[in-house]
Formats: sequence, C-alpha cells, structure tokens
Amino acid sequence: MKNLKLIFGMLILAAIIVFTASCNKDSDDDNNPPANTTKSATDNALAENIYNNVKDWSDEAMANTTMKSGLLDTVYMGTCVLATLDTVANGWLLTIDFGPTNCECKDGKMRRGKIYANFTGPYWAPGTVITYTFDNYFVEDNQVLGTKVVTNKGFNNLNHLWWEISENGSIIKANNAGTITWISTRQLEWTEGMETLLQWWDDVYQLTGEAHGVNSAGADYQYNITTPLKKKLNCEWIVSGVLTLQVTGLPLITMDYGTGTCDNSAVIIVNGQSYTITLP
Repeated sequence: MKNLKLIFGMLILAAIIVFTASCNKDSDDDNNPPANTTKSATDNALAENIYNNVKDWSDEAMANTTMKSGLLDTVYMGTCVLATLDTVANGWLLTIDFGPTNCECKDGKMRRGKIYANFTGPYWAPGTVITYTFDNYFVEDNQVLGTKVVTNKGFNNLNHLWWEISENGSIIKANNAGTITWISTRQLEWTEGMETLLQWWDDVYQLTGEAHGVNSAGADYQYNITTPLKKKLNCEWIVSGVLTLQVTGLPLITMDYGTGTCDNSAVIIVNGQSYTITLP
C-alpha cells in the first residue's frame, strides 16, 4: 500500500511538473512571437512611418510658409527647423532644413538634413504632382534615400480629394543595422478636415494599397493593406487599420493598428497568436 501511495504521489508530481512546464511554455509563446517576426514588423513600421511623415512635414511647413507668420500651431516643427518656399522656380520648391547636426523636433525625434518638395501646381489642383527628395536626411540616425511622388487625382465618388502615391526608397538603419528597401503604390484619401482649409492639424486621411521590398535582414517582403489605414495629421503614428506582411521564410504577419487612439503600439498576429509591439 505504501508503495502504491508512493507511485501515485510521484505520478501526481510528474503531472504537476509537466502541466507547469506547459503553462510556462504557453506563457513564453504568448509573450514572445516567433523569431524575426517582430523585427520584420518594426522594419515595415519604420519605413512606413518615415515615408508617411514626409508628407506630414510638407503639409505643416506649407501651411506655415503660405498662411501664417512664424511657426504657429505646429505639431512636428520646432525652432531649429527652417522651412522656405521658392515660388519663382519652375513650380514651387519647398525646402525643409533641419540643419547639419541632429535637431530635436516637437515629436521628440532627432532629424538632420533636408527634405525638398517640388510642386508642379497648387496642392489642391487635380493633376498637381509633388515630388519629394532628400539631401543627407536622417531620422534618429536612420538615413532616408529615394523619392516619393504624390499625384492629385481630383475628387472621388464620395467627393473626397485623393492622391496616388508612389515611393521608391531605402532606409539605411542606424548603427549599421541593415538596409530596408521600400517600393510602394498606395492611395491617399482625404476623409476629414476639408471644411477647415486653414487648419491642417484636424485633417484625417486613409491609406490603401501595397508595398514590397527587402527588410534589414535581407528577406523579401510583400505588404498589403486589408483595412484602410487611418492617418491623422496631428498624430505621428497610424491610428487604425490592418495590413498583412508576408516575409520570405516566415509565417504571414497581420498587423492591427488599433481603433483610433494616437499611440505608438500595434498588435501583430502570427499563427493565431497576438503580440503587442512598440512602433518606432
């Protein structure tokens, strides 16, 4: 009888150990996504955020150079940033100069170098093309290269202005952490704020479309927006929407930006498991 009790007790102890190990493993899986998925998701978010914010900077700088005196009502710009508008050139040339050394902007990020925006016509006019280029432009010591072209396509059937966006660029990550290439074709629709043309900061846009390229680990990726991404000009990050990211050698990553709150977090879903990540 004593031997039976001992054996029974050992079986119970073994079951407890196995159950605890299983729980710990589940907990680890819940907290740690599969290898390289977080890196791939944050690479994508870094590229998307940097190239999206180029237009945000341009919109704010244009508002301040054409409608206001001084740097009023700014979200991104600060006293170390100089925006100038040349209306004599062929089209308008907007230059946003952060200086040769890192400048802390109002969003808390360090930038240096210049963004150029060349306008073929008025921003609001159908057919106007805006071409963005960069001169030694860095964000948090990540170097931004390439071009961004935004074409005004006029009004859609909802009477919203919309733009076609084409981006062909790359980001050399800080500290020799690799290079991200970013090639996109997306559509930008102005959904809120058209009634207050002099108040750019209440504007809200939605993005659709796709992108592809190579991430900083050297893997090919394909990105598709499945639920339109919502971008508020007074927020640095995308506030809602869903996209999928297929990276060579990895399971499909679904990235959910939330329900509208301005914050630097998103949820990625991999193999049915959800993980919260911090956006760069």
